[in-house]
Amino acid sequence: MLLGAHESTAGGLHEAFARARADGAEAVQIFTKSSRMWRAKEITAEDAQTFRAHRDDAALPCAIHASYLVNLGSDEGDLRDKSIAAFIDELERADLLGIPSLVVHPGAHPDNAKGIRNVAAALDQVFAAHRGACKVLLETAAGQGSCVGSRFEELRSIRDTSRTPDRIAICLDTCHVFAAGYDISTERGYESTFEQFDRILGIRSIRAFHLNDSVKPLGSRVDRHAHVCKGAIGTLSFRKLVNDERFREVPGFLEIPPEGNRSCLLRLRKLRAGTAPKASRRVARGRVAQ
Repeated sequence: MLLGAHESTAGGLHEAFARARADGAEAVQIFTKSSRMWRAKEITAEDAQTFRAHRDDAALPCAIHASYLVNLGSDEGDLRDKSIAAFIDELERADLLGIPSLVVHPGAHPDNAKGIRNVAAALDQVFAAHRGACKVLLETAAGQGSCVGSRFEELRSIRDTSRTPDRIAICLDTCHVFAAGYDISTERGYESTFEQFDRILGIRSIRAFHLNDSVKPLGSRVDRHAHVCKGAIGTLSFRKLVNDERFREVPGFLEIPPEGNRSCLLRLRKLRAGTAPKASRRVARGRVAQ
């Protein structure tokens, strides 16, 4: 697995790459705007050119995480209108920067079935307005509150209901699936979870991982990230995951306070067996970034 982290863009979007390299990351995830504000600073042509130059120099695959305010599961009204407009803007920003993947929380609705239909319809509206190449990665949810997408079947329903399923893939968050009740902490549970995922969604639909341990126990339905191997999931799952040949060229991103990135990435690298020589890893990164 390509081991990366969510990095700060303070001082300019391109600054994320220097921080990623300082942390020893092989991939980087960023916000291109404030995660908790609707308003977004414009990305100028100069900003985009600078970002692309730094990206090419670093040779790190990059993904964007959408704003936390976006709720594609909401009913007709102001929140839905703002969410769709903001998500279209996120995709346009990805195109400007040449980033191929945009991760988003599916959304929330008190009626799960209605929420699933709303998410699929919102994605159809977004894709009708945006014809770019960026793929949307629906993030597995922890099941907290009325959030949609904590079961693999729900994500499958969203994809199957959409008129443009080929633009939809998955980002699997280890903390979230564990909190949702998939026991990836044991050998048997790990194998069972990915067998279910493959049967329901197809293992090749996983285009990114969020590598987070869980503060809370299995099935808690609470989204609280811990440093990898230091929470309720533990070491076994992360050792299996970073060495799983099916995910050899899939980026996995830490989502913890940035001061923990370096130590957690070092821990994961120690778990990863048979690390390829530096030159060949760089070639692999180039393929993922296309």
